[in-house]
Amino acid sequence: MEYRELGRTGWKVSSVSFGAWAIGGSWGQTDDSEAMATLHRALDMGVNFFDTADVYGDGRSERLIARLRRERSEPFHVATKAGRRLDPHVASGYSRANLTAFVERSLDNLQVDALDLLQLHCPPTPVFYMPEVFGVLDDLVKAGKLRHYGVSVEKVEEAIKAIEYPGVQSVQIIYNIFRQRPADLLFTLTRQRRVGILARLPLSSGLLSGRLTRESTFASDDHRNFNREGAAFDRGETFSGLDYDAGLRAVEALRPLVPAGQTLAQFALRWILMNPAVTCAIPGGRRPAQVEENMAAADLPALSGEVMEKVRKVYEEEAKAQVHQRW
Repeated sequence: MEYRELGRTGWKVSSVSFGAWAIGGSWGQTDDSEAMATLHRALDMGVNFFDTADVYGDGRSERLIARLRRERSEPFHVATKAGRRLDPHVASGYSRANLTAFVERSLDNLQVDALDLLQLHCPPTPVFYMPEVFGVLDDLVKAGKLRHYGVSVEKVEEAIKAIEYPGVQSVQIIYNIFRQRPADLLFTLTRQRRVGILARLPLSSGLLSGRLTRESTFASDDHRNFNREGAAFDRGETFSGLDYDAGLRAVEALRPLVPAGQTLAQFALRWILMNPAVTCAIPGGRRPAQVEENMAAADLPALSGEVMEKVRKVYEEEAKAQVHQRW
């Protein structure tokens, strides 16, 4: 496993870490025993950074990670998120009282005295223009409730605004073969300011696993069923905002580029890690075998310039028109 610096925290985190959305909910039925086996396997393979949120299974994901801490002695870092519990989810809801309450709930779920890293959870764009919100986070750090804070964003523009606030240590953003815009400008700025990048949805909701087909079906409580048009939350969170059939065509164009002995998922993760601005990719997983496949990507050899250029061409031909300017 490779380890990279996360912002100015002083932490070195596994370049392939663990996204805990899928073990909480919105990906079909989950089983706690299998989820715990998956979390344990991630630790076994060198993962030391887990990303979750208070709304993943209404706290279920946070509580499973708390259980992992009780069952293992190895130290690891946990990033969680706050804000999406608001109903309606509006900028005015990001008040001192609400943020403090969300933090206290996550402290209880995770059974800790201070949160390692709290991220605003894809707030409405106006929040990024409200310095008082970031002042509340600064105060929570001073009060010992947070060690560090960052943001999770939908749009590149939101990330660029967020990193103007000196306390922001990390930006979590969708970055994968089908969502390449963050590398155009944002990554240059984050490297200059020593802000970490957490690449979420690295496998584009499973499209880049190479296992999905036109005949694939998804459970009624799986966002890949109910959120393809953005009915529940931002459309970009499901299949990267890409039309499903277009995504399948792009996958077929990528298959010939995958080196022998690798899976498409490993190839897609290694592509992300080729950018030195990325601190870590955070693929999810509900089974130990998925973790084993994903974590192996950290040890694969670098992709050649020729292959990287061919991946860029696939993006430009199959995905860019649908997603580039939207997010």
